[in-house]
Amino acid sequence: MDQKKKDSIEKAIAALKGSSDLIEYEEKAKFQNCRIIYMKTLADSTVIQNSVLPSLKQEQWYTIAQLKETIKVENMLITNDTDVIKEKILTGYIMISLCESALPCLLINANKTAARAISLPEVEFSVVGPKEAFVESMETNLNLIRKRIPIPEFQVKELEVGDLSKTKVAVLYIEGITNEENVKTITQRIKDIQFDQISDSSFISQMIADNHLSPFPQLLDTERPDRVASVLSEGKVAVIVDGSPHILLGPTTLIEFFSAFEDYFLNWIISSFFRLIRVFAVGFSILATPVYVAVLTYHYELIPRELLNTLVASRQNIPIPPILEALFLELTIELLREAGARLPTKVGQTIGIVGGIVIGTASVEAGITSNILLIIVALAALASFTTPVYVMGNTIRLLRFPFLLFAQWIGLLGIVYCFCILLTHLLRLTSLGRPFLEPIFPPRTADMKDAFIRLPFSLLSKRPLELRTNNSVRFSSRKARENKDIDE
Repeated sequence: MDQKKKDSIEKAIAALKGSSDLIEYEEKAKFQNCRIIYMKTLADSTVIQNSVLPSLKQEQWYTIAQLKETIKVENMLITNDTDVIKEKILTGYIMISLCESALPCLLINANKTAARAISLPEVEFSVVGPKEAFVESMETNLNLIRKRIPIPEFQVKELEVGDLSKTKVAVLYIEGITNEENVKTITQRIKDIQFDQISDSSFISQMIADNHLSPFPQLLDTERPDRVASVLSEGKVAVIVDGSPHILLGPTTLIEFFSAFEDYFLNWIISSFFRLIRVFAVGFSILATPVYVAVLTYHYELIPRELLNTLVASRQNIPIPPILEALFLELTIELLREAGARLPTKVGQTIGIVGGIVIGTASVEAGITSNILLIIVALAALASFTTPVYVMGNTIRLLRFPFLLFAQWIGLLGIVYCFCILLTHLLRLTSLGRPFLEPIFPPRTADMKDAFIRLPFSLLSKRPLELRTNNSVRFSSRKARENKDIDE
């Protein structure tokens, strides 16, 4: 027996012996005595009892190679590499070696995965359409996508990120459609990540973003398998992180954050109307309170006389300026929203309803805020909830405060200045190197077919130009019209 090899394997196992869940024992088999080592919290005991031990005791074998042939389990390997042995044991493998020879070792996959069942979408819930949502298991999530794209061109590239967590990350794309540059960009950025613990896809999203100083999310995250399958067919790239129920999609644009996937399950006229409502709601949510502060502070002449009398009457007993009044109500709304989100569901709903009514009514009666501003702030908060993507909703909530400060500074001109700063930032922002404001800038008429409005599917025969796909044609519109004429 090679003493050096024995010392190396003993050193590798010694590094694991500090854990009480490490199982190590000697099994007296029929022909050869062997050593079995595994982590009981990671390895499935049924694999050991039903597949490993019967083969050890009943089958005829003399070497590790012969033992491998007798055990009917997938993903087994024989290795002399002690680093591989340590890594595999820590991912649920069983190590078997002969007592007479430390190496080579047989590693048997017995990984025990604990995962919740597939459930309804919670963030992107829809009345119509599929009711499946991703879970924390990468294998389950890949199954949900593959059954929707059952083609050999659907490719999965698996990577490992995190010095401590060793988190599995998979990059998904459709070969022949997706631009290879986008795949290389996102793959290289993931490989370049230097961080010890990756717990969720949001970690990856922040680390591979084009601009880390921007409050805008530059990758779209979703919990819907149907949405992922749809954007992959458009030519986008998806990123799955093991342990996360949300998948990242890119490159993306600003308009996509205001498009719910339910829009594609409805008539194009109805879905276009809903999209326009969301865009209007976002603008109202950001600008309503700042415009109120600017007009009451600097621009009384813009208010109609009939409305001015109402505003004066509502504020005649208010001792604080409009900016403090607005900040008080905005911060109160944010506190109620955070409290409702962090508390248990039933308690959170009660806090939101009762807290809003009590605090709003009390602040008006106490003369701290006006009833008109209370209505405006409530409508602005309600409008911010129309954003389908949660992370973009957080950005909209944040943007109101700089607009408020600029409005207090120089009124409506301050709002214009703030808007120009925001627009300049959005014009410079990119997602995986692609323009974030496309198809608004650079203007692309072809991509407007599925932007602010969604035209009928018969007119969406081309993939988005901004993706620079290898195959831009989704289907032949001419053949579709001919087939329709034949059927009629």
